[in-house]
Amino acid sequence: MFQYTIRRTLLIIPTLWAVVTVVFFLIRIVPGGPAVAALGTYATEEQIRTLEHQMGLDKPVVVQYVTFLADLCRGSLGKSLITQRPVAKEIAQALPYTIDLTVAGMVLGILMGVPIGIFCALNRNKTPDYLGRVGSLVGISMPEFYLGILLMYVFAVKLDLFPVIGGGDLRDWGSRLYHLVLPAFTLGIVMTAFISRMTRSSMLNVIGEDYVRTARAKGVSERMVIYKHALRNALIPTTTVIGLYAGILMGGSVLTEIVYSRPGLGKMMVFAVKDRDYMTLQTVIVIFSAAVFFLNLVTDLLYALIDPRIEYH
Repeated sequence: MFQYTIRRTLLIIPTLWAVVTVVFFLIRIVPGGPAVAALGTYATEEQIRTLEHQMGLDKPVVVQYVTFLADLCRGSLGKSLITQRPVAKEIAQALPYTIDLTVAGMVLGILMGVPIGIFCALNRNKTPDYLGRVGSLVGISMPEFYLGILLMYVFAVKLDLFPVIGGGDLRDWGSRLYHLVLPAFTLGIVMTAFISRMTRSSMLNVIGEDYVRTARAKGVSERMVIYKHALRNALIPTTTVIGLYAGILMGGSVLTEIVYSRPGLGKMMVFAVKDRDYMTLQTVIVIFSAAVFFLNLVTDLLYALIDPRIEYH
């Protein structure tokens, strides 16, 4: 497994290079630029050219690309073309909020989705199963931004239980958790729907296997049959869904951060697109890509922990 992990980790480097290259050239194809976004549509051609020279955007694209890669290899993320602040400092301020939201959404989705899926499978074609399936269908179909607005309206505006906007003080865990509740449930409910459906389907496939019937015939308690024999094998496809949706969850955090005005990477990326802030946008996309690759690697490694029969070469 160690050699497999090293190989997969090394493969991340060329993959990230490909992502960086594609993003670098694609965002420069979009009409307009940082100078136009900063000065406005009424700026003169001379003013735009002067600002582009100050930003270093008047150089050939290939020169800009080589310079960017060289800085990236040295660990320098450059400066924002709009704010002129180091991108690394802006990332350091926004990244914790996105991590909080993504991890909380995943944890809530797993804690709620797996038990619901098991319960629906054990009560197949009964009222609890129908309710669980309808609820998961609603959760999958409902857009995250609409669910966020709905939760905000009920629990923040009407009941005044949680704050409407903001992410809390980064140095105060109580404040961060207080501002995290509604955004986390927004993502967690959607993830619960996906996980519960997959867990239900996996459990139904496993419950009918011979080894489960054999365990019951030997007099093993129903709790042991379900949670030790059946669930362990049913978790493999569920883990795949969790790993895949974790990457989608980071993308979904963009809308959630906009709805709740959280200062995360998603909100930073949206403003970088609007302002054509190439340096910030490139860095944020690289971080999102690296996170997805890392989550996929962790998912693959979890298979061996769930089922020791799985070996990596």
